[in-house]
Amino acid sequence: MRSARLARLLAPMAMVLPLFAGSPTAVADEKAAEHAVIAHRGSSGVAPENTAAAVRTAIAQRADFVEIDVQRTKDGKLVNFHDCTMERTTDVEEKFPGRPSYRISDFTWQELRTLDAGSWFHPDYAGEPIMSVREVIKLVDRRAGLLAEISPCDHYRGLPADLAAEFTSVPGYLDRALASEELAVQSFEVDDARAFNERLSEVPIGVLDAERPSDAELVELSSWADQVNPQWTVTDQGLVDRIQELGMTANVWTVNEPGSMRELLELGVDGIITDFPQSLTQR
Repeated sequence: MRSARLARLLAPMAMVLPLFAGSPTAVADEKAAEHAVIAHRGSSGVAPENTAAAVRTAIAQRADFVEIDVQRTKDGKLVNFHDCTMERTTDVEEKFPGRPSYRISDFTWQELRTLDAGSWFHPDYAGEPIMSVREVIKLVDRRAGLLAEISPCDHYRGLPADLAAEFTSVPGYLDRALASEELAVQSFEVDDARAFNERLSEVPIGVLDAERPSDAELVELSSWADQVNPQWTVTDQGLVDRIQELGMTANVWTVNEPGSMRELLELGVDGIITDFPQSLTQR
């Protein structure tokens, strides 16, 4: 039997139909209503990842959850950003030429707010700023669930504790999100996932895995984790069944191709993490 504190990433999902030509689509299935649609870095297939535009679009598309990436600035602000350095998705090299490092942790929040995190994706998004985690929470609160990934960038220490403190510092948010099963945390680093779980055990915690976990690893994780979230390419019926048999849920990542979405739905996964949530919600 599943743990009583297990808040599964489940929400009703619309029948799956094409949204527009050229976008990934999936085929409707009776199991679809049992699966969560999780917008990877927001609706990052149609808006610049991890920006307010991507988060708002995911909400408008009725994604059940918005997935974000948590890092920390030089002055201690938690921000939503994926890469360990900022060159790929911002104009940091133009704004701050010659800096020895372009890691989030080497910049203050005030410096980061001057960066353009949208133009790389499309000129229509010029000027989109980097978001703080607090800003993400305000956007999704009462509108969508939040799946927060603790950054695996190896220069950080103490991120799990900082994220736990951030959730508890927003008046009323943690209670609301837990009551509606709209909050979970995940990490590739087992130690970070466990450290967060020790701080806020009531928040569902997941472990990401790019490789197929062994049965021994799954059994050990089942003693404290709520989710095992594997890369979709290593996921098969046996893995999904075993994760669920051990009382955990499986949210697969990052699935953008319609045939793959169909196959994973048929396996009975608990959630699909995708750059194109509209393909699964019809919005």
